[in-house]
Amino acid sequence: MNEKGDGAKREDRAGRNDREGRIAELKGAFLEGKKLSPTKLAARIREYGFHCLQCGECCRGEDHSVVVFPLEIRRILTATGLGWLDVVSPPEEGEWDKDGSFHTLEWRLKKEGGSCRFYQNGRCSVYLARPMLCSTYPFYLDNGVLMCSECRGLGGKIESDEADKMAERLILRYLFEIQEAIALLEIYRDFERGEAGKSGECIVHDSEGEHRIVGEELVE
Repeated sequence: MNEKGDGAKREDRAGRNDREGRIAELKGAFLEGKKLSPTKLAARIREYGFHCLQCGECCRGEDHSVVVFPLEIRRILTATGLGWLDVVSPPEEGEWDKDGSFHTLEWRLKKEGGSCRFYQNGRCSVYLARPMLCSTYPFYLDNGVLMCSECRGLGGKIESDEADKMAERLILRYLFEIQEAIALLEIYRDFERGEAGKSGECIVHDSEGEHRIVGEELVE
């Protein structure tokens, strides 16, 4: 009993140390991110070039998944009047706890027929409330470095003012995502792993804590 208890304590301390180390790394990345130059980033965007062809390929297909955070979800709720689980769903990747409940991280925009449910008649029906990932696609920042996702619009002509706006949105998104990750880690409660069960419960961890889904209902 004592050996097992001591081992569990050591494992718990190691987990806390790992988490504290990761939080420290993220806080450092946030400070570095605040130093990013929108002007230099805009220049890199102009080098790549981009013009949206409104093809909708980024809104369709099983391989496309949009990560959204609580603030972005609420923005869509306000714009649509829909319920939480009408807007988002938990990702399929995760782990099971000892009671047979499924745990996963963050949320994804809900899909219908393989497409984003808000992609309607060739347009985004929540365009003004769309997530940051969508408003900065196909660009993103990886450790402060500009990267691109696959997109047919890359290489197109982009006006200077639009490149400037994209750079500002990218930095805002980058800092926001770091803050979300820090908030999640600070309140995350680990759990004892187990086998897949039939509890029918899914627990989504995000920056606001734990959200429990039982059946088709969100139980706060």
